[in-house]
Order: sequence, then structure tokens, then C-alpha cells
Amino acid sequence: MTDAATMVGRMSSHPPRTPALPVLPYRKPTRDRDYWVFDDVLPDADAVRARCLAKDDWAKGYPYTSESWPGLRTMPGLEPGELARVERLVKKATGAKELWVQSTPSGGTLNHNCVQVVGKDEGQPRPHTDSRALCRYAAVLYLNPVVPKSCGTSFYRQSLPGGRLGGNVVAAPHNNLVDALGTRFVAPDSFVEDLEVPHRYNRLLLYHANLMHSATGYWGSTLEDKRMTAVFFWMA
Repeated sequence: MTDAATMVGRMSSHPPRTPALPVLPYRKPTRDRDYWVFDDVLPDADAVRARCLAKDDWAKGYPYTSESWPGLRTMPGLEPGELARVERLVKKATGAKELWVQSTPSGGTLNHNCVQVVGKDEGQPRPHTDSRALCRYAAVLYLNPVVPKSCGTSFYRQSLPGGRLGGNVVAAPHNNLVDALGTRFVAPDSFVEDLEVPHRYNRLLLYHANLMHSATGYWGSTLEDKRMTAVFFWMA
């Protein structure tokens, strides 16, 4: 016969299992279908970089404030003519006839045409997707010539128990990765790198925003040598 104390002991030694995460659809990231790479995008990237370094209106994230996003941000990054040049490339690559910045019913938008500066101790890879409700395509423009190739952008997929691999795409009816997984709290080993696009100065990486992705890494300790990028989010 088992008494109540023994039963309590047994139950407490085996905490409830964490429910398994949903398995996402998988689409192998394929160049010129799911992502596009353009080199030497701006005719004078040095001037754009110098203009960004001279800015004094940076918004501060981690570790300067309690914000969850890392480093520094400022908007706008590119001037109208520079942005138009980038958007012509996007339209030609994707076949989109029109690009626009989508807003929420309350008027909120993603940080489009935003310059981000993040040092090596200020951030780490955080696989995510961008909101399907606010953008179809996203892009990153690398704006520091001294940052190593290993600090580009990576695409990720799920890493499942038993060494199995899951998916990488957020599809309807979900808008982002948190919606699709049903939680924002997942184990650090829940994702594995699938494909890395190396960092290169004045390179634009364009991709479908519902693919799981993240900065591969960050670099530097001063404003001048930290990883500097401009990011863009378009509906089409």
C-alpha cells in the first residue's frame, strides 16, 4: 500500500513535461527565390556611413536601457534618392509592382529605413520572423567595412527532440513566430542555423520576412567599429 506522503514525493520528483512546440512548415532558403543578395548597392556608401556616424539622435536599447532590443537606433537611415535606388532593386528582384510601409490600425509601423548599431557585447543571435501583418519583404544593408564576414545574417530552422529538424516559415493564420509557437519562451537550443549569408560592406540582403532569421553575430566596442546596418520592411 502506498501512503499519501510517498505519492507526493513521487509526483514532485517528476515535474510536468513542457508541451512540445508546434512544428513549422519548412522551405529551404534558396537564393533568388527566398532571398536575394546585391553587392555595391550604394554609389557612395562611405558618405552614407559618415552621415550616420555624425547623428546625435540615437535611441538607446540594451545595455543602455531596459529595452529588449540591442544597441542604438536612429531613423531615417537613407535619404529619399538612396532609398529609391534600393527599392528599384527590390521591385526588379521580386516582381513587386508597388512597395509600401504598412501600418497598424493605431498607426504603428515597423522601424523601416532604420540604422542599427550593435556591439559584440550588446546582442546575440535571436531567431525570429517579422510580422506578416506588416511586411512581406525585409532587407538589411551592411554599413561597416571593418566588420568580419561572420557577422552577417543567418536563416534558422527548428531543432526538435531526438535530433530531428523542424521548419522555418510562419504561415497563415499566424503573423509571427510567437503566434506560431504559442509562446515567446523557448529553450536556447530550439533553433539551429540553416544558412549563413556573410557580411560585406555595401551589401543588401533581401528576404521573405516570414522566414526565420537573425543577425549571425555582432562586432566592435565603439560607434565607429560596431556592426552598423540599415533595415527595411515592405509590404507588396
